[in-house]
Amino acid sequence: MKRWTPRATVATVVFDGSRYLLVEERDKATGELVFNQPAGHLEPGEGLAAAARREVREETAWEVVLTGVIGVSLYTPPAGAPSFLRTTFLASPVTHRASDEIDADITAVHWLRYEEILERSAKLRSPLVLAALERHRAGAIHPLDLLFDS
Repeated sequence: MKRWTPRATVATVVFDGSRYLLVEERDKATGELVFNQPAGHLEPGEGLAAAARREVREETAWEVVLTGVIGVSLYTPPAGAPSFLRTTFLASPVTHRASDEIDADITAVHWLRYEEILERSAKLRSPLVLAALERHRAGAIHPLDLLFDS
C-alpha cells in the first residue's frame, strides 16, 4: 500500500496593525496571478519557525518577528494534486531590506487592508489564505512554544 504523504509547508500572516502583507505570484498550474501569504516548503533540517522567517524574507524582503501560531491546516487541492500540511504563523514586520532581491516567482508585494483582500477573494491562491486571516481576526492565536523542533 502506498503511504499518503502530504507536503509540509509554512505560511506567515504578517500584520502591521491595520494591513496584511501579501505576495502576488503566478500559479504554476493555471498561470493566473494569485495572492498568498508569504509561504513555502521546509528545507531539509529546517525547523518550522526558521522556515517561516526565511520564506517571508525571500518573498518580500521583510525581516519579521514571529508572535504566535495561527494554526495547522490540511489542504487537498482539486484534481489529484498533492495535499499540504501547513503551519501558519503570525508575525510583526521589523525591517524592510529594500535592496534584497525577492524570489523570481513573486510578481509584487502588497500591504492590504482586510477589506481590500476580500475584494480580491476570487484571486486568492487557496481557501487557506482567507481562513488564516479570519482566524487571526477572531483572536485564534497560540503561543510559539506550541511548536518545538527536536
